[in-house]
Amino acid sequence: MTPTQGSPAPTDWPKTGEEIGLLGFGPFEREQLVRYAAVSSDDNPLHLDERIAAAAGLEAPPVHGMLMLSCFESALMGWRRDIFVSRLSAKFLRPVLAGQGISISGRVVRSNLAPRPELVLRLAARGPDRELAIMAEATLLHHVSGPSS
Repeated sequence: MTPTQGSPAPTDWPKTGEEIGLLGFGPFEREQLVRYAAVSSDDNPLHLDERIAAAAGLEAPPVHGMLMLSCFESALMGWRRDIFVSRLSAKFLRPVLAGQGISISGRVVRSNLAPRPELVLRLAARGPDRELAIMAEATLLHHVSGPSS
């Protein structure tokens, strides 16, 4: 996959206001949190120990924020296969707890074809109670598939 440079702009490029739809992820079970902690080196006991989570005032350990953030790329790739994420920023607003899932939605807030096809999306992840857990913004670029160099 290579970024578009000098190739024709896509004819079906999304317009400002277009939505990506709603996509669910999870529930994030304790076993997933343990595996994520091992591969990410984020072994903060708050995410893994029920007693520590309870001492922090939570009913269960919170899901790692970066684990949930990784779901945004999957949601975007499910929407369009001809893009890649060039920038993603997020604000974590409230925890999602072990055993719960998230629903991701988004809307195109800027769509450019020149000098290169680029999109800016506002994204939201909501917990099981539909309360906003993560607000994010992603910059997406168009890519074309081709032979590897």
